[in-house]
Amino acid sequence: MTDPLALEPQSDGWRLKLRGDWSLAAMPRIDAQLASLPKALHGNVVCDWTDAQAPGISPAWALLRRLAEAEPLAVRHAGNPPHFLELLEKLHVERHAAYGAQSTEPALELERIVGRLGRWSVLQGVHARGVIVFLGRIATVVGQAFSRSSAWRISSLTRHIYETGITAIPIVALIAFLISVIVAYLGAQQLSRFGADIFVVDLVTIATLREMGVLLTSIIVAGRSGSAFAAEIGVMELNEETDALRAMGMNPVELLVVPRVLALVIALPLLTVIADAMGLAGGGLLSLINLHIPLPQFTARMRESLSSTTFWSGLVKAPVFAILIAMVGTYRGMQVRDSARELGRLTTVAVVQSIFMVILADALFAVLFVQINF
Repeated sequence: MTDPLALEPQSDGWRLKLRGDWSLAAMPRIDAQLASLPKALHGNVVCDWTDAQAPGISPAWALLRRLAEAEPLAVRHAGNPPHFLELLEKLHVERHAAYGAQSTEPALELERIVGRLGRWSVLQGVHARGVIVFLGRIATVVGQAFSRSSAWRISSLTRHIYETGITAIPIVALIAFLISVIVAYLGAQQLSRFGADIFVVDLVTIATLREMGVLLTSIIVAGRSGSAFAAEIGVMELNEETDALRAMGMNPVELLVVPRVLALVIALPLLTVIADAMGLAGGGLLSLINLHIPLPQFTARMRESLSSTTFWSGLVKAPVFAILIAMVGTYRGMQVRDSARELGRLTTVAVVQSIFMVILADALFAVLFVQINF
């Protein structure tokens, strides 16, 4: 991507060419370029706005403030500058006169903090709008699929079910088994002090079926499949393969996003069932070895501790977690631009955000289930 600033020497001073995107969305890159300008600028500076695209008020204001730091400097604007530039220059002169030499560092720091907070709020609004638009595009494709069966992309769907579900069975089963053994062992250490060894069965059963099975599975899938979604689609964005799909009249959301979302919605509940079974097996094995609770007694106590909603309260979370993981991974993958560094950054962001969203949704489910006594 073209740098937003290019400083070129002239016979009577400097020419500052403003290029590319100069909207609020490009503010971080513009700030970095402004900070890299030489401190010792003298003479005349001509700001050439010919190649600046969609100039915004905030980037223009940042430019004026940066040039004002390099005094003495005569600034002139050329190449169809934005219409609000004259007003900003007037405000800058009045502000400088108002502060004068008595302007204090705390006041400037407060202004800087408020400016960053406002910029962050605007950018979060832009991101929220992008997420809503992305969700709407997915819903549109799914709605069209009921009248156009080819939109389901069955071959792609089955491949992603295999990659996200079947290939994840070993690691999900192993971790669920080991975590359940750890919980049962630590619980036994505490409950044995009160002669309540049998309640280890209740602890393992309820914890595994209601929380640990689906939560551990979702976190593993988020780190495994969520990152893969972001990386795969991100590489396609870098190679301009998605642009090629659009040029051929194909919808990248239909081809790349919806099959992954649907595959994870199908695979995650099945993985959760496997994790629940392996968790109960791990608790039963630990109870047999450490507490000498035979399997028939473990099974009978497990049935007594279960209610009609224990299993389903964990399973109903799985499709919701799957949608969150798949949407975050694919959305961040579609955002990749410019470089491999951006690919790595957004892949990391996808994993972190998907795990955060899963834990947040689990907390909301816990509150909801308590309120409705589920």
